[in-house]
Amino acid sequence: MRKVCVVVGSRANYSSIKSAMRAIQAHEDLQLQLVTAASAVLDRYGQVVDLIIRDGFTPDARLFMLVEGETPGTMAKSTGVGLMELPTIFERLQPDIVLTVGDRFETMATTLAAAYMNIPLAHTMGGEVTGTIDESIRHAVTKFAHLHFPACSEARDRIIRLGERPDDVHLVGCPRIDLVAETLTATADGLGSVFSEGVGGQFDLNEPFLMLSQHPVTTEYGEGERQISQSLDAIAAIGLPTIALWPNADAGSEDIARGMRKFREHRDDSNIRFFKNLPTDTYIRLMRRTVCLVGNSSSAIREGAYIGTPAVNIGTRQDMRQRGQNVIDVDHDTGAIADAVKQQIAHGQYASEPIYGDGHAGERIARILATCSWTLQKRITY
Repeated sequence: MRKVCVVVGSRANYSSIKSAMRAIQAHEDLQLQLVTAASAVLDRYGQVVDLIIRDGFTPDARLFMLVEGETPGTMAKSTGVGLMELPTIFERLQPDIVLTVGDRFETMATTLAAAYMNIPLAHTMGGEVTGTIDESIRHAVTKFAHLHFPACSEARDRIIRLGERPDDVHLVGCPRIDLVAETLTATADGLGSVFSEGVGGQFDLNEPFLMLSQHPVTTEYGEGERQISQSLDAIAAIGLPTIALWPNADAGSEDIARGMRKFREHRDDSNIRFFKNLPTDTYIRLMRRTVCLVGNSSSAIREGAYIGTPAVNIGTRQDMRQRGQNVIDVDHDTGAIADAVKQQIAHGQYASEPIYGDGHAGERIARILATCSWTLQKRITY
Protein backbone atom coordinates (compact mmCIF):
# COMPACT_ATOMS: atom_id res chain seq x y z
CA MET A 1 0.00 0.00 0.00
CA ARG A 2 1.44 3.35 -1.06
CA LYS A 3 1.59 6.07 1.56
CA VAL A 4 0.67 9.47 0.07
CA CYS A 5 1.52 12.47 2.25
CA VAL A 6 -0.44 15.66 1.61
CA VAL A 7 0.67 18.97 3.16
CA VAL A 8 -2.18 21.49 3.62
CA GLY A 9 -1.07 25.01 4.52
CA SER A 10 -4.09 27.26 3.96
CA ARG A 11 -7.81 27.37 3.29
CA ALA A 12 -7.10 27.63 -0.45
CA ASN A 13 -4.75 24.63 -0.24
CA TYR A 14 -7.46 22.58 1.41
CA SER A 15 -10.22 23.32 -1.09
CA SER A 16 -7.70 22.69 -3.87
CA ILE A 17 -6.92 19.14 -2.71
CA LYS A 18 -9.89 18.00 -0.58
CA SER A 19 -11.48 15.77 -3.24
CA ALA A 20 -8.13 14.10 -3.97
CA MET A 21 -7.60 13.50 -0.24
CA ARG A 22 -11.03 11.89 -0.05
CA ALA A 23 -10.30 9.67 -3.07
CA ILE A 24 -6.89 8.68 -1.70
CA GLN A 25 -8.42 7.84 1.68
CA ALA A 26 -11.03 5.63 -0.02
CA HIS A 27 -8.61 3.85 -2.36
CA GLU A 28 -7.74 0.31 -1.28
CA ASP A 29 -4.14 0.60 -2.49
CA LEU A 30 -3.37 3.98 -0.93
CA GLN A 31 -2.90 5.31 2.60
CA LEU A 32 -3.47 9.01 3.19
CA GLN A 33 -1.05 10.88 5.45
CA LEU A 34 -1.90 14.48 6.32
CA VAL A 35 0.24 17.37 7.55
CA THR A 36 -1.57 20.61 8.43
CA ALA A 37 0.68 23.66 8.46
CA ALA A 38 1.12 27.44 8.24
CA SER A 39 -2.13 29.45 8.30
CA ALA A 40 -4.26 26.28 8.29
CA VAL A 41 -3.50 25.74 11.99
CA LEU A 42 -3.95 29.34 13.17
CA ASP A 43 -7.10 30.91 14.61
CA ARG A 44 -6.21 34.22 12.99
CA TYR A 45 -6.92 32.65 9.60
CA GLY A 46 -10.01 30.72 10.66
CA GLN A 47 -8.46 27.52 12.10
CA VAL A 48 -8.92 25.59 8.85
CA VAL A 49 -7.68 22.44 10.58
CA ASP A 50 -11.01 22.29 12.44
CA LEU A 51 -12.88 22.13 9.14
CA ILE A 52 -10.50 19.42 7.94
CA ILE A 53 -11.19 17.30 11.01
CA ARG A 54 -14.96 17.85 10.72
CA ASP A 55 -14.70 16.58 7.14
CA GLY A 56 -13.36 13.25 8.42
CA PHE A 57 -9.61 13.64 8.06
CA THR A 58 -7.11 13.12 10.88
CA PRO A 59 -3.86 15.12 10.72
CA ASP A 60 -0.75 13.02 11.29
CA ALA A 61 1.18 16.18 12.17
CA ARG A 62 0.60 19.89 12.77
CA LEU A 63 3.34 22.27 11.75
CA PHE A 64 3.49 25.80 13.20
CA MET A 65 5.73 27.56 10.69
CA LEU A 66 4.23 30.99 10.10
CA VAL A 67 6.51 33.82 11.25
CA GLU A 68 4.47 36.84 12.37
CA GLY A 69 4.63 39.99 10.28
CA GLU A 70 3.38 39.12 6.77
CA THR A 71 6.33 40.87 5.10
CA PRO A 72 8.53 39.53 2.27
CA GLY A 73 11.17 38.78 4.89
CA THR A 74 8.84 36.84 7.19
CA MET A 75 7.43 34.91 4.22
CA ALA A 76 10.98 33.82 3.36
CA LYS A 77 11.61 32.93 7.02
CA SER A 78 8.35 30.96 7.20
CA THR A 79 9.53 28.95 4.21
CA GLY A 80 12.76 28.30 6.08
CA VAL A 81 10.95 27.19 9.24
CA GLY A 82 8.87 24.78 7.17
CA LEU A 83 12.00 23.42 5.52
CA MET A 84 13.58 22.90 8.95
CA GLU A 85 10.60 21.03 10.39
CA LEU A 86 9.17 19.01 7.49
CA PRO A 87 12.14 16.61 7.19
CA THR A 88 11.52 15.45 10.78
CA ILE A 89 7.86 14.84 9.95
CA PHE A 90 8.72 13.00 6.73
CA GLU A 91 11.27 10.85 8.57
CA ARG A 92 8.56 9.79 10.99
CA LEU A 93 5.84 9.19 8.41
CA GLN A 94 8.05 7.59 5.73
CA PRO A 95 5.77 8.50 2.80
CA ASP A 96 6.17 6.79 -0.58
CA ILE A 97 5.21 10.00 -2.34
CA VAL A 98 4.46 13.58 -1.27
CA LEU A 99 1.55 15.43 -2.91
CA THR A 100 1.89 19.22 -2.87
CA VAL A 101 -0.56 21.87 -4.01
CA GLY A 102 -0.14 24.91 -6.21
CA ASP A 103 2.25 27.75 -5.65
CA ARG A 104 2.46 29.06 -2.10
CA PHE A 105 5.51 29.42 0.15
CA GLU A 106 4.59 26.29 2.15
CA THR A 107 4.53 24.45 -1.20
CA MET A 108 8.14 25.45 -1.76
CA ALA A 109 9.16 24.25 1.72
CA THR A 110 7.39 20.93 1.10
CA THR A 111 9.04 20.57 -2.30
CA LEU A 112 12.59 21.21 -1.12
CA ALA A 113 12.26 18.89 1.88
CA ALA A 114 10.96 16.04 -0.28
CA ALA A 115 13.58 16.61 -3.00
CA TYR A 116 16.56 16.52 -0.64
CA MET A 117 15.16 13.41 1.07
CA ASN A 118 14.71 11.53 -2.24
CA ILE A 119 10.94 11.33 -1.77
CA PRO A 120 9.05 11.44 -5.09
CA LEU A 121 6.91 14.54 -5.48
CA ALA A 122 3.52 14.93 -7.16
CA HIS A 123 2.29 18.46 -7.92
CA THR A 124 -1.20 19.76 -8.64
CA MET A 125 -2.12 22.97 -10.48
CA GLY A 126 1.29 23.47 -12.08
CA GLY A 127 1.90 25.13 -15.43
CA GLU A 128 -0.43 28.08 -14.93
CA VAL A 129 0.55 31.73 -15.40
CA THR A 130 -0.34 34.48 -12.92
CA GLY A 131 1.08 37.47 -11.12
CA THR A 132 2.97 37.62 -7.76
CA ILE A 133 5.85 35.46 -6.54
CA ASP A 134 3.52 32.47 -6.99
CA GLU A 135 4.46 32.47 -10.69
CA SER A 136 8.09 31.73 -9.86
CA ILE A 137 7.32 29.21 -7.12
CA ARG A 138 4.88 27.27 -9.31
CA HIS A 139 7.37 26.72 -12.14
CA ALA A 140 10.20 25.95 -9.72
CA VAL A 141 8.09 23.22 -8.12
CA THR A 142 7.38 21.83 -11.59
CA LYS A 143 11.11 21.27 -12.10
CA PHE A 144 11.32 19.31 -8.84
CA ALA A 145 8.14 17.25 -9.31
CA HIS A 146 8.06 13.70 -10.66
CA LEU A 147 4.32 13.61 -11.40
CA HIS A 148 2.25 16.53 -12.64
CA PHE A 149 -1.51 17.00 -12.32
CA PRO A 150 -2.34 20.18 -14.29
CA ALA A 151 -5.87 21.55 -14.18
CA CYS A 152 -6.28 22.89 -17.71
CA SER A 153 -4.98 22.27 -21.23
CA GLU A 154 -2.77 25.35 -21.45
CA ALA A 155 -1.07 24.37 -18.19
CA ARG A 156 -0.35 20.84 -19.45
CA ASP A 157 1.26 22.19 -22.63
CA ARG A 158 3.35 24.65 -20.64
CA ILE A 159 4.69 21.94 -18.28
CA ILE A 160 5.81 19.87 -21.25
CA ARG A 161 7.51 22.91 -22.79
CA LEU A 162 9.34 23.33 -19.47
CA GLY A 163 11.08 20.05 -20.28
CA GLU A 164 8.97 17.52 -18.38
CA ARG A 165 8.26 14.06 -19.80
CA PRO A 166 4.78 13.99 -21.40
CA ASP A 167 4.13 10.59 -19.81
CA ASP A 168 4.48 12.21 -16.36
CA VAL A 169 2.01 15.02 -17.11
CA HIS A 170 -1.62 14.01 -16.48
CA LEU A 171 -4.40 16.45 -17.38
CA VAL A 172 -6.86 15.67 -14.57
CA GLY A 173 -8.71 18.94 -14.00
CA CYS A 174 -8.86 20.95 -10.80
CA PRO A 175 -9.94 19.17 -7.58
CA ARG A 176 -11.72 22.37 -6.55
CA ILE A 177 -14.18 21.84 -9.40
CA ASP A 178 -15.03 18.42 -7.92
CA LEU A 179 -16.36 20.21 -4.84
CA VAL A 180 -18.29 22.68 -6.97
CA ALA A 181 -19.94 19.94 -9.01
CA GLU A 182 -20.86 18.03 -5.85
CA THR A 183 -22.23 21.08 -4.04
CA LEU A 184 -24.28 22.29 -6.99
CA THR A 185 -26.10 18.96 -7.20
CA ALA A 186 -27.09 19.05 -3.51
CA THR A 187 -30.70 20.00 -2.85
CA ALA A 188 -30.09 21.58 0.57
CA ASP A 189 -29.48 25.31 0.62
CA GLY A 190 -26.89 25.10 3.39
CA LEU A 191 -26.77 28.87 4.05
CA GLY A 192 -29.04 29.14 7.06
CA SER A 193 -26.21 29.45 9.59
CA VAL A 194 -23.84 31.71 7.64
CA PHE A 195 -24.21 34.65 10.01
CA SER A 196 -23.37 32.61 13.09
CA GLU A 197 -19.73 33.45 12.25
CA GLY A 198 -17.99 36.66 11.26
CA VAL A 199 -18.49 40.30 12.24
CA GLY A 200 -20.49 43.16 10.76
CA GLY A 201 -23.99 43.37 9.39
CA GLN A 202 -26.57 40.71 8.60
CA PHE A 203 -28.85 40.68 5.59
CA ASP A 204 -31.16 38.55 3.49
CA LEU A 205 -29.19 36.24 1.18
CA ASN A 206 -32.28 35.87 -1.01
CA GLU A 207 -31.79 39.48 -2.06
CA PRO A 208 -28.91 40.66 -4.35
CA PHE A 209 -25.51 40.75 -2.62
CA LEU A 210 -21.84 41.03 -3.56
CA MET A 211 -18.81 38.99 -2.48
CA LEU A 212 -15.31 40.38 -1.91
CA SER A 213 -12.21 38.17 -1.84
CA GLN A 214 -8.95 40.09 -2.23
CA HIS A 215 -5.40 39.03 -1.34
CA PRO A 216 -2.01 40.78 -1.34
CA VAL A 217 0.14 40.86 -4.46
CA THR A 218 3.60 40.00 -3.15
CA THR A 219 5.41 41.84 -5.94
CA GLU A 220 3.40 44.98 -5.08
CA TYR A 221 4.20 44.86 -1.38
CA GLY A 222 3.10 48.02 0.46
CA GLU A 223 0.19 48.73 -1.89
CA GLY A 224 -2.35 46.45 -0.21
CA GLU A 225 -4.11 49.03 1.98
CA ARG A 226 -4.60 51.41 -0.92
CA GLN A 227 -5.80 48.58 -3.16
CA ILE A 228 -8.39 47.17 -0.76
CA SER A 229 -9.60 50.69 0.05
CA GLN A 230 -10.37 51.24 -3.64
CA SER A 231 -12.38 48.01 -3.70
CA LEU A 232 -14.27 48.78 -0.49
CA ASP A 233 -15.06 52.31 -1.68
CA ALA A 234 -16.47 50.89 -4.92
CA ILE A 235 -18.63 48.41 -3.03
CA ALA A 236 -19.86 51.13 -0.67
CA ALA A 237 -20.78 53.31 -3.65
CA ILE A 238 -22.85 50.50 -5.19
CA GLY A 239 -24.67 50.02 -1.88
CA LEU A 240 -25.41 46.28 -2.05
CA PRO A 241 -24.86 44.01 0.97
CA THR A 242 -21.49 42.25 0.80
CA ILE A 243 -19.84 39.07 2.09
CA ALA A 244 -16.12 39.89 2.57
CA LEU A 245 -13.32 37.40 3.28
CA TRP A 246 -10.13 38.13 5.21
CA PRO A 247 -6.93 37.95 3.09
CA ASN A 248 -4.56 34.99 3.03
CA ALA A 249 -1.22 34.86 4.87
CA ASP A 250 1.06 36.13 2.08
CA ALA A 251 3.36 39.12 2.50
CA GLY A 252 1.18 42.23 2.56
CA SER A 253 -1.89 40.63 4.13
CA GLU A 254 -1.62 42.93 7.15
CA ASP A 255 -1.89 45.93 4.79
CA ILE A 256 -5.18 44.58 3.43
CA ALA A 257 -6.41 43.66 6.91
CA ARG A 258 -5.57 47.18 8.10
CA GLY A 259 -7.62 48.65 5.24
CA MET A 260 -10.55 46.45 6.23
CA ARG A 261 -10.27 47.42 9.90
CA LYS A 262 -10.13 51.13 9.06
CA PHE A 263 -13.22 50.76 6.89
CA ARG A 264 -15.06 49.10 9.77
CA GLU A 265 -13.92 51.80 12.22
CA HIS A 266 -14.68 54.84 10.10
CA ARG A 267 -17.48 53.78 7.76
CA ASP A 268 -20.89 52.17 8.14
CA ASP A 269 -20.27 48.40 7.99
CA SER A 270 -23.87 47.37 8.62
CA ASN A 271 -24.08 46.25 4.99
CA ILE A 272 -20.88 44.13 5.06
CA ARG A 273 -20.14 40.88 6.87
CA PHE A 274 -16.43 40.03 7.31
CA PHE A 275 -15.29 36.41 7.65
CA LYS A 276 -11.92 34.89 8.52
CA ASN A 277 -12.91 31.71 6.75
CA LEU A 278 -15.91 29.96 5.22
CA PRO A 279 -16.46 26.23 4.69
CA THR A 280 -15.85 25.32 1.06
CA ASP A 281 -19.43 24.25 0.37
CA THR A 282 -20.76 27.47 1.90
CA TYR A 283 -18.41 29.56 -0.25
CA ILE A 284 -19.53 27.70 -3.39
CA ARG A 285 -23.21 28.20 -2.56
CA LEU A 286 -22.58 31.90 -2.01
CA MET A 287 -20.73 32.08 -5.35
CA ARG A 288 -23.75 30.55 -7.08
CA ARG A 289 -26.09 33.09 -5.51
CA THR A 290 -24.04 36.33 -5.54
CA VAL A 291 -24.65 38.89 -8.27
CA CYS A 292 -20.89 39.51 -8.53
CA LEU A 293 -17.62 38.28 -7.01
CA VAL A 294 -15.13 41.13 -6.65
CA GLY A 295 -11.39 41.01 -5.90
CA ASN A 296 -8.43 38.97 -7.12
CA SER A 297 -9.07 35.42 -5.92
CA SER A 298 -8.45 32.55 -8.34
CA SER A 299 -11.87 31.23 -7.35
CA ALA A 300 -13.40 33.83 -9.67
CA ILE A 301 -11.40 32.31 -12.52
CA ARG A 302 -11.64 28.60 -11.67
CA GLU A 303 -14.88 27.91 -9.82
CA GLY A 304 -16.43 31.04 -11.30
CA ALA A 305 -16.13 29.74 -14.86
CA TYR A 306 -17.77 26.43 -13.92
CA ILE A 307 -20.57 28.04 -11.88
CA GLY A 308 -21.04 31.00 -14.24
CA THR A 309 -20.49 33.56 -11.48
CA PRO A 310 -20.18 37.16 -12.75
CA ALA A 311 -16.77 38.34 -11.53
CA VAL A 312 -14.67 41.49 -11.50
CA ASN A 313 -10.96 40.65 -11.26
CA ILE A 314 -8.88 43.54 -9.94
CA GLY A 315 -5.20 44.12 -10.62
CA THR A 316 -2.38 41.80 -11.65
CA ARG A 317 -2.67 38.79 -9.31
CA GLN A 318 -4.42 36.61 -11.92
CA ASP A 319 -2.64 37.99 -15.00
CA MET A 320 -2.71 35.58 -17.96
CA ARG A 321 -4.46 32.74 -16.12
CA GLN A 322 -6.73 30.88 -18.54
CA ARG A 323 -10.26 32.21 -17.98
CA GLY A 324 -13.83 32.17 -19.23
CA GLN A 325 -16.36 34.79 -20.31
CA ASN A 326 -17.53 35.41 -16.73
CA VAL A 327 -14.58 37.69 -15.80
CA ILE A 328 -14.08 41.43 -16.38
CA ASP A 329 -10.55 42.67 -15.62
CA VAL A 330 -9.96 46.14 -14.16
CA ASP A 331 -7.20 48.11 -12.43
CA HIS A 332 -7.24 49.27 -8.81
CA ASP A 333 -9.51 52.26 -9.43
CA THR A 334 -12.74 52.89 -7.53
CA GLY A 335 -14.68 54.16 -10.52
CA ALA A 336 -13.53 51.38 -12.84
CA ILE A 337 -14.35 48.72 -10.25
CA ALA A 338 -17.81 50.13 -9.60
CA ASP A 339 -18.58 50.40 -13.33
CA ALA A 340 -17.45 46.80 -13.95
CA VAL A 341 -19.54 45.50 -11.04
CA LYS A 342 -22.62 47.31 -12.36
CA GLN A 343 -21.97 45.80 -15.79
CA GLN A 344 -21.80 42.30 -14.30
CA ILE A 345 -24.95 42.82 -12.25
CA ALA A 346 -26.77 43.89 -15.41
CA HIS A 347 -25.48 40.85 -17.29
CA GLY A 348 -26.40 38.27 -14.68
CA GLN A 349 -25.37 34.61 -14.57
CA TYR A 350 -23.07 33.25 -17.28
CA ALA A 351 -23.17 29.85 -18.97
CA SER A 352 -20.95 27.22 -17.36
CA GLU A 353 -17.49 26.75 -18.92
CA PRO A 354 -15.65 23.63 -17.66
CA ILE A 355 -12.18 25.04 -18.37
CA TYR A 356 -10.75 23.56 -15.18
CA GLY A 357 -12.36 20.15 -15.15
CA ASP A 358 -15.53 18.10 -15.08
CA GLY A 359 -15.78 17.19 -11.39
CA HIS A 360 -13.68 14.00 -11.33
CA ALA A 361 -10.12 15.26 -10.77
CA GLY A 362 -9.70 13.71 -7.32
CA GLU A 363 -10.63 10.24 -8.54
CA ARG A 364 -8.15 10.52 -11.42
CA ILE A 365 -5.34 11.68 -9.12
CA ALA A 366 -5.89 8.78 -6.72
CA ARG A 367 -6.02 6.23 -9.54
CA ILE A 368 -2.79 7.53 -11.08
CA LEU A 369 -1.00 7.63 -7.71
CA ALA A 370 -1.98 4.00 -7.08
CA THR A 371 -0.78 2.65 -10.42
CA CYS A 372 1.94 4.89 -11.85
CA SER A 373 5.71 4.52 -11.72
CA TRP A 374 8.40 7.19 -11.74
CA THR A 375 12.13 7.71 -12.05
CA LEU A 376 13.62 9.49 -9.07
CA GLN A 377 16.39 11.17 -11.06
CA LYS A 378 14.90 14.11 -12.94
CA ARG A 379 16.06 14.73 -16.54
CA ILE A 380 15.20 17.67 -18.75
CA THR A 381 13.78 16.41 -22.06
CA TYR A 382 15.33 18.89 -24.52
